[in-house]
Amino acid sequence: MSSELRNRGIPSKILNFFLSLRTAIWLLMALLCLLLYGSFVMPASEEFQALQTLPLFQWMTENSPGITWWLWAAVAVISLLTANTLLCSIESVLKKKSARQWMLAISPQVVHLGFLFILLAHLLSGYGSFRGTAVVNEKQGLRLPNGNDVLFTKINVDMDQTGYIKDWTSDVEYFREGKSLGTDRIGPNSPSFQDDLGIYIKNVQLQPYPVAMVEVSREPGAVWALIGGIFFVAGMMTLLLLKIRKEEVSS
Repeated sequence: MSSELRNRGIPSKILNFFLSLRTAIWLLMALLCLLLYGSFVMPASEEFQALQTLPLFQWMTENSPGITWWLWAAVAVISLLTANTLLCSIESVLKKKSARQWMLAISPQVVHLGFLFILLAHLLSGYGSFRGTAVVNEKQGLRLPNGNDVLFTKINVDMDQTGYIKDWTSDVEYFREGKSLGTDRIGPNSPSFQDDLGIYIKNVQLQPYPVAMVEVSREPGAVWALIGGIFFVAGMMTLLLLKIRKEEVSS
């Protein structure tokens, strides 16, 4: 047990619990069992269909504990696993701060940091995400969750000689209290972002008149997930390259 952490006032029993590899293994096993249970329960319950459109924590609070207990338990286990990861990383950095190959020693902790950022991303999305779909006509508008309006001014379709639709886009214009905020064009792989909302066009239909199926979503954890992914990959690549270099030098 690290004297640095002990000197910071963390009780020994709590510290020993979170610094134990056995704790991490038992937590992972418990999480695996809960998620395995959920994989059988979710397809059999209609209540879980609303998870596609509601933030996770909102859905959990609106449904009975008899349905959501395993999700609350999974959140608790993940919280303990996060504390375990964080304290173990701090412990490792404090022990190896004077190591010669400090980059090799710190690389696993960069991977852990990426893991923690990804967990933070899921937490933020669980509280504030939004997803909804709608079918809109040309020249039709939608009221967005942030209070602004979006007008689908034109639905564009690119067809080949046989009449097969190759691509489709839609021109949109944003409004706030009747004042235009600007225009944009959305495509299947080119969404439009306005404030914290993304608008995606999923499909179009020309007959009997042009309509488009669109999705409006908000993912507040997306940026943190990207940061976490960068840290995770950077840590793994650095660890791998330094290990290879170390093996070459020793041989």
